[in-house]
Amino acid sequence: MPIPAPSLTAEARARAKAGDLAGAGEIIARLLQEKFALEARDIRINVDIYSLNSLNGFFTASDKPFFFKFHQEENEEAMAGEYYRAALLAEAGLPVDQPLHVSTEPGEQILVYRRRDDRRFADVLKSLDFSTDQAAILRAVAAERRLNEELIAVYRRTLHPITAAQSAAEPIHRLFHARLVDADRPGHLGGRFGSFYRDQVFALPGETLSWDELQHLTFEVNGVRYRDSLGALFAEAFVRLEPARLGDCGGVTAHGDAHNANVWYEDGGDAARLSMFDPAFAGRHVPALLAEVKTTFHNIFAHPLWLYDAPAAAETFTANAKRIGDVLHIETDWRPSPVRLALLAAKRDLLWKPLLAELAARKLLPTDWRRVVQLALFLCPTLVMNLRAGGGSHNPVSSAIGLATAIAMGSDPVAGMGLLSAFFDELTPDSANHR
Repeated sequence: MPIPAPSLTAEARARAKAGDLAGAGEIIARLLQEKFALEARDIRINVDIYSLNSLNGFFTASDKPFFFKFHQEENEEAMAGEYYRAALLAEAGLPVDQPLHVSTEPGEQILVYRRRDDRRFADVLKSLDFSTDQAAILRAVAAERRLNEELIAVYRRTLHPITAAQSAAEPIHRLFHARLVDADRPGHLGGRFGSFYRDQVFALPGETLSWDELQHLTFEVNGVRYRDSLGALFAEAFVRLEPARLGDCGGVTAHGDAHNANVWYEDGGDAARLSMFDPAFAGRHVPALLAEVKTTFHNIFAHPLWLYDAPAAAETFTANAKRIGDVLHIETDWRPSPVRLALLAAKRDLLWKPLLAELAARKLLPTDWRRVVQLALFLCPTLVMNLRAGGGSHNPVSSAIGLATAIAMGSDPVAGMGLLSAFFDELTPDSANHR
């Protein structure tokens, strides 16, 4: 089946990425007029390090200020399924900012919100990564803990068995498995993996390797040897995360992509609160093991700096790579910051632990649940953007940090404690310890 021509949203994002903000603004104005009869003026597109696969900005219509955002995937015009099921999140009791206008048609999807003065939680946390303001850190972590308590209450209430067909119909898979396939060859490993990594050359600090060489190497990161190679992880994820196969873990009503650039920080009163927006991948039958993967990776292990601000990461951290036989040794001084580790503890104790226990109690927890979560975490950094130096914004230092972090997400160490070893060991339900 031929792939449709690029959509308005694809053209707008491409122009913005190329620096043609005026041209992108003209397309946005056309879209707003056609979909909502809004005469948009003063369109300002945000140049945003977090908008890796989306576009957002501000405009005025009828003398009122608005905020717009849309998410756009490659070849999404050929994809089935419904985008932006915003109302179902509010109906389930999740804290979500409701859009004023919604277009859900693939290729022409866009959300319009009232303009807010709140900061996004991503910006708040970025300012705290290197901060000593303990009061501000505690306030932000308390807001995160409160959100996790709200989320798990909804997950418990909405958890139910799902079929393979229900799982496959959920748009959340566009963040994972769909990025591993070409639209015209769904049965073959390709997609972003093929365009980002296959047949490419990787320049790392101290080593330059072809993909043919790199894909088979195992990694030793700061003295911890990991079991799986990059090539093995991509191949395993392609099979295990196939959407229909994830019908074995129960489903929940979830946002699915609530990384902190999609979360408002409402900092008023005695305590700060968090409110989600941009539910491009929301659903009622989201496989429970995928529901919090994006938030766990992007809000914690993508920081500080390395994923979203590669130039600053290279100025702040060091990394070295050396191949010895079939092992790539990487040494780096990058670590998650204290505020990110506090977020991880909150996510582990208040969401992942009770979610897994609930799945186990209802006999909806697959025996390989840990592997499913690891593989999904691995795909977060590797497919959200090109981690190869020179393939996008990354440089040799940030590329080495990124590949090392990706391996630590997807692979258990052969010996010793990896970046996620304690996390998985502590959240494993007693009745489902299948390690």
